[in-house]
Amino acid sequence: MSGVVLYDKPAGITSAGIVASVRRALGRGVKVGHAGTLDPFATGLLLILLGRATRVQRFLMALPKTYHVTARFGAVSSTGDPEGEIVETGAVPPGERLALPTGRLRQRPPAFSAVKVGGRRAYELARAGVVTELPEREVEVYRFEQTWHDGDRRGFEVECSSGTYIRSLVSDLGDAYCEALRRTRIGHFDVADADPERVIGLDEALSFLPAVALDEERARLAAQGAPVPGASGEGYVRLTDSEGVIAIAEPGRQPGEVKPIVVLR
Repeated sequence: MSGVVLYDKPAGITSAGIVASVRRALGRGVKVGHAGTLDPFATGLLLILLGRATRVQRFLMALPKTYHVTARFGAVSSTGDPEGEIVETGAVPPGERLALPTGRLRQRPPAFSAVKVGGRRAYELARAGVVTELPEREVEVYRFEQTWHDGDRRGFEVECSSGTYIRSLVSDLGDAYCEALRRTRIGHFDVADADPERVIGLDEALSFLPAVALDEERARLAAQGAPVPGASGEGYVRLTDSEGVIAIAEPGRQPGEVKPIVVLR
């Protein structure tokens, strides 16, 4: 069994917990992973990877993401979400609309995040009382729109690059924290299509990559991980034949050739 399952994660469970439950249901014979963590308080789209789909995790994780956010102003949280220590400040910004940043931004991940520091998760160090300043990273926010406003709470829709921390976006707006978070899209995948019983095949799951169709001889080379002549493409491509996807490839050393980097058959 190989492919991607669109899972609508509920609040109160970790992404790893979802993976563990799927693994128990399928048995030890199937490798299971996911493509992008959601915090326990968050809900929404989680890509569960089965079998050979775990080999393409990095390509799925790199897809842009869309979130619906509820931010509470006039208070701050030690974790940036409702699970932390909440301190009331009363500093609520006036006016109906806020200046919302878009484009390329420098962002520092929250102390309570899954980023690894010296082999340990940042949230493990934070819970142990170890103060760690995480390095800034560059992210891109394609769209940041306010959708509603009610007292000290505001709703936002955010479309952003992989690696963007919504909790940091919210806390940078002032005295505020992320009260609710729901991921609605990952690339071309939509939470409205979530179905834990449906396995999306690899060729469909990777349809965001340009396809290069191969004849029988070049398909054999691709399946062996050998350079494939006469199959050029810009960036990453999926190599296919009549039976579906064979491999993901990148431009080779010779003009007009691609080199498989992940063989899927």
